[in-house]
Order: sequence, then structure tokens, then C-alpha cells
Amino acid sequence: MYIRLLQSLNRLHPRAWDFLQLMRMDKPIGIYLLLWPTLWALWIAAEGVPSIKNLVIFVTGVVLMRAAGCVINDYADRNFDGHVSRTQLRPLASGRVTAREALILFAVLVALSFALVLLTNATTIWLSFGALAVAALYPFMKRYTYYPQVVLGTAFSWGMPMAFTAETGELPAAAWLLLLANVIWTVAYDTYYAMADREDDLKIGVKSTAILFGDADRVIIFGLQGLTLLCLLLAGGRFELGLYFYLGLLVAAGCFTWEFHLTRRREPMVCFQAFLHNHWAGLAIFLGIVLDYAMR
Repeated sequence: MYIRLLQSLNRLHPRAWDFLQLMRMDKPIGIYLLLWPTLWALWIAAEGVPSIKNLVIFVTGVVLMRAAGCVINDYADRNFDGHVSRTQLRPLASGRVTAREALILFAVLVALSFALVLLTNATTIWLSFGALAVAALYPFMKRYTYYPQVVLGTAFSWGMPMAFTAETGELPAAAWLLLLANVIWTVAYDTYYAMADREDDLKIGVKSTAILFGDADRVIIFGLQGLTLLCLLLAGGRFELGLYFYLGLLVAAGCFTWEFHLTRRREPMVCFQAFLHNHWAGLAIFLGIVLDYAMR
């Protein structure tokens, strides 16, 4: 139904679907993976009762900035995607959208996101410049380092301190534990994503943690997911979270264990499924936080 709704926009403009695909609106998994940690932080900062204003700002901002990140990523990879089987039909790689059009769309999405941030406070506005810098930097990192997933994790986590400053005007030290947990988690699940493209990436010279980790990839991912849970446990203690939060972490641990088992043969599409499955872990943690505050 969601996809049919997006496709119906072609009635408004014959090229609408090309731009929706460029923004990856047809694949909302990235929105979820960015949204859940942002909501973890917003709910904890507000002690379970975030303002409607900030909820709208951050949910909308997640959608816009994820779209902007996809656009600049495809712009950076426009000469590579055509050589990768999974990405060769993307709008830029296939020529349905020009590089100039992509840059204009990126600028519009960033401007809309910044307009939302202007509705918060000075500290959050200053933090937003860091979010933009990291988001724009990430797509180019795979040419120079085997750790582009760390930069992606930072980009996906930047909304967390912004949620605290927008909601409370302050940034407690324990908020950095939440950010660290999410950076580590992002490296883990995006390595599964990179495992799906590893053979193509080796051919075209693109770097990733999947290539760096080699045969130890699954063990390292599982270890990183465990470290994520440890950081969240420590953060939960600092923020005085209770039973439901820890039950959410237990469900997430079950998700991670299932992914480890699922990928034992390292089939590319199965690794991609494991990447997608992390959405449920993030949702479980969020629901645990919501219930923990709601049941007090």
C-alpha cells in the first residue's frame, strides 16, 4: 500500500518516481534504523513525555536527512553503482536523474531540515552543522578508509544529542553512552549490508569493514552487537531505566543471535536480510523505553 501510494505520485509528475527512488522512499528501512535511536534519546531526555513539537521535528527531520543522505551517497557513487549488480538500476547510475538534479535535491532537503532545526534552540542549531558535515562526508569515505561504517554510525547517531538539547537544553554525559551504543550498532549492521556487496566492492576498489574483517566478519559483528547492549545497559543504569527497558534489550539480543545463525553460510542476500532484521532490534529497545516510562 505504501509503495502504491508513492507510485501514484507519478500522476503529479512523470519523473516523480525517479526522485522518490533516489531518496530511497521506496525502501524505508533506513528511516527506521535512523528513527529508533533518535526516539530512544528523545524519550529518555523527556522522561517518557516528549513534546509534540519536538516529536514532529525529529521524526520529520529523520525522514528528510535520511533522504538527503541517500541522494548525496548516490551522487558520490554515481560512477561505481553501475558496476554493482544490486545498484546498477539506481536513478543516477542509470541516467534517469542527472548529477545536477541530485545536488539541487540534496540542497532542498538540507534546507528543509535546517528550517526544522531553527524551531528548536541555539545549542541544537549549532549541533546540526555537525550532522550535516558528517552526513555529507560519509559517502566519500569508502574510497579512503576501511571504516566508512564508523562515519555512517556517527551520522546516524548525531540526532541523539540533538534530541537531548532540544528537549532539555542540556547534554548529560550519559547521553554519549547512547550515542556510542548506536555508533557501534550501526557498524555491526552495516557490515552485514557490506557483506552482501563484498565481491563487487573488491572488484571496483571500494573499502568496507566487511572487507577488513574478512573471515572473522560474523564473530566481530556479534561482538559489536554485544558491546552495543553493554553500552545500553550502562546508559540504562545512569538514566534509572527499569524492567521493560531490560526486556527490550533481551529481545534485541535474541535478534542479534538469530542474525548470527542466519548468516552462517554468508550468502549475500541472506546477509542483506540480516541487515534489514536489525530494524526489529531497534524497535524492541524503543518499545522497552516507552513502556518503562509509561508503567511508572
